[in-house]
Amino acid sequence: MASHHDLDLSVLERLSADTHAVGREIVTGCDSVAGAVVLATCNRFELYLDVDDAADAESARAAVAATVAARSGYPAQRVAAALVPATGQRVVEHLFAVASGLESMVVGEREIAGQVRRALTAARRDGTTTSDLEGLFQAASRASRAVEHGTGLGAAGRSVVGVALDLVEDGLPVWSDVRCLLIGTGSYAGASLAALKARGCADVVVYSASGRAGQFAAQRGVTAATDDLAAALTGVDLVVACSGAAGAVLDVDALIRARSAEASIGARPLAVLDLALQHDVDPAVGELPGVRLVSLTTVADQAPDGHSATVAEARALVAATAAAFERTRRTRQWNPPVVAERRRVLEQLATAVDQLDERAARRLRREVRSALHGPTVRARAAAADGDAAAYASALADLAALAVPPAAAPAPAAAGSPR
Repeated sequence: MASHHDLDLSVLERLSADTHAVGREIVTGCDSVAGAVVLATCNRFELYLDVDDAADAESARAAVAATVAARSGYPAQRVAAALVPATGQRVVEHLFAVASGLESMVVGEREIAGQVRRALTAARRDGTTTSDLEGLFQAASRASRAVEHGTGLGAAGRSVVGVALDLVEDGLPVWSDVRCLLIGTGSYAGASLAALKARGCADVVVYSASGRAGQFAAQRGVTAATDDLAAALTGVDLVVACSGAAGAVLDVDALIRARSAEASIGARPLAVLDLALQHDVDPAVGELPGVRLVSLTTVADQAPDGHSATVAEARALVAATAAAFERTRRTRQWNPPVVAERRRVLEQLATAVDQLDERAARRLRREVRSALHGPTVRARAAAADGDAAAYASALADLAALAVPPAAAPAPAAAGSPR
């Protein structure tokens, strides 16, 4: 996993190149990896792998480094150093915190919950998910909802686009008079449009180099721009760019042409928000007179402090939820040998009671079930706690149980009171 906490956004941008191909290539190219979900957002790049055996974790990490290196152009050694490995409960707690907005650039933002869901959907589409990954990501979505409902974190509607709009608000007309060009038609463009409308900005024109602006605009009650980006830029006060296209969509030449067309009436101040990880806007745009450029780096520097009582409460809830998930997962994972031993004893019991009268059969059933109860409870409690030694001891006690084919009472479990 790699995020804005540890890496420059430019490095994350390179790591995130061709995201969905990475999951498929790792699963098909590495025998030890059964499944993969790739979570790539504007401030993180994370791969969640279902590895068949913990002993294969290092080979899986090497496969990830090689695959991401081939896509990003970075040496495999640099990729391996950038991606921090994690296993077990640490992975669970981290994903739950991510889905709850606790690891976001803007702590408490809600867009990440949808991005986590879409990452799982993409893995399903690519055929790279597994039952364990399904369970993990679905539990992360439930944890996110529990944090929002239990602490109110996220209710304030803080987001990357919200912070970016706050940064340029003072230089804009009142929101009802702002004319905005929205570049992009994806899910983040939809979230950005919702944020603009919530502030009262109704004059929004949508541009898409892919040709999807018409459908996007019609579904949301805004206007689609023509294919001429320079023409679409004329007369706007604000540009919000979040297409995620490979390479800059808005370059200096297009903006100069648009502002030259306004020269006769005086080009108005322009705020440009580049909210795409793979920059939609040429950074040189920020050097033009009268233009203020806000990027994700600016947002990261200006985002509100994530240290508060609410955030601390949310982190405690995430930790408790992750621990409960791990207890349930271990109990389920370690349960088959327990079930097998119980089935063996109960099959012996069924054979034995056929040879007994009703009263003796009732007594034998009661004694056998009592003998099974103690080690079964201990085995499952040890599994939940991850206590391998206690689990092995309880399982050995179950394995020692046997029902004789005669009318004798069942033996007590090893080490149990007589």
